[in-house]
Amino acid sequence: MPEPTYTDCIAACKAAADAAEECAAACRREEAPAGLLRCIALDEDCVDVCRLAIALMKRKSESAVAVIEVCADVCKACAEECEQHDHMEHCRVCAQACRRCVDACVAMAQAPRNMTAAVAAAL
Repeated sequence: MPEPTYTDCIAACKAAADAAEECAAACRREEAPAGLLRCIALDEDCVDVCRLAIALMKRKSESAVAVIEVCADVCKACAEECEQHDHMEHCRVCAQACRRCVDACVAMAQAPRNMTAAVAAAL
């Protein structure tokens, strides 16, 4: 069985990290940034966990799948928060990128399990 590739997941994580970084910066520039503190915090969490996931996937770390699962959870929370502020373009863009990242992370995290199940079934 071929080794799963991380290419799509890395790209989705990079897009989410970039969008979340821009969203946090834009939220800080809004007229009332105090009302966006949770959004900013989740954006920052998203940036950090996406970048960690990318680093681990690039070096094919045995910890990559665990971090990818966390990345999906953090990106989901970030997307849900940004969707509450979707009247702002930066939040709408961030939410969309985070949703794509969730999908890619879930698919990637399930790939090793699917491969293990297929190997076990073949035995």
